[in-house]
Amino acid sequence: MLDSIKVAAAALMLMATPAAAELELSLYLGTQSAHSDSDSVRLPGAAAPVSRDIDWRVKPFDNPLYYGGRATWWMQNDFGFGIEGTHAKAIASASDRAALGVDKLEFTDGHNILTANVMKRFPGAFAKTPRFTPYVGAGVGVAIPHVDIKVTGATGRTFDFEATGPALRGIAGLKYAITDKWALFGEYQITWSDNDATIDPDPTVAGQSAGKLKTELVTHAINVGISYSF
Repeated sequence: MLDSIKVAAAALMLMATPAAAELELSLYLGTQSAHSDSDSVRLPGAAAPVSRDIDWRVKPFDNPLYYGGRATWWMQNDFGFGIEGTHAKAIASASDRAALGVDKLEFTDGHNILTANVMKRFPGAFAKTPRFTPYVGAGVGVAIPHVDIKVTGATGRTFDFEATGPALRGIAGLKYAITDKWALFGEYQITWSDNDATIDPDPTVAGQSAGKLKTELVTHAINVGISYSF
C-alpha cells in the first residue's frame, strides 16, 4: 500500500510540474479531536478479539505537538496537486486500557497520515478583499502510526512504525496573502483511516501468536499556518 501511494504521489508531481504556475509550501499547527468506529482488540495468544468503543484522546498541545505540512503545485487553472503529511496522536483512555488488559495503547509518535492531494482555489472570490482566497481539497493515502502497546504483565512491548491501512483527507480553508510570496491561512480538516495494527507476542512465551488492533479513526482539526510560494 505504501509503495503504491509513493508511486501515485510521484505521478501527480510529474503531471503537475510542467503546467504549474507556482509551488506552495505550507506548514500548520492546530487543535484536533478524534472518534472511532469498529474498535477490536485481540491480545497476543487470545482466541478471540474484544470489541469496545475506545475513547481516543489526542492531546494536540502535548509533546509531540500536532502539526502538518504540504507541498502543492498550483496550475494555471487554479487546480493543485501535491502531497501532505500530518503528525497527530491517539491515546486510549485509562478506563479502556484497564478493560482491555493493557498498560499502554496509543499512537503517540504519532498517528501519521500521508496523502496525495487534489486542491482547488478560488482567487477573486471576495471582490472587496482580494487578499483572501478560499480553497478546498481532498486526498487519499495511508496511515503510518507509531504503535505503542504494552500488555499488562508482559515483558515485551510493541513499539514500532506500521503501515496500518488506507487514509482519506478533506480540506476547506481560507488564505490571506501578506505579500506575493507569503500568506497566512486557516482551515478545517477531516481525516479517516482504517487501521489494522499488529501487537507483538511476548518474547518470553514460546509459540504465542501475535495480536491485532483494528480501529477506524476519524479526526477533526482546525489548523492555522503559514505558506510560501515560488
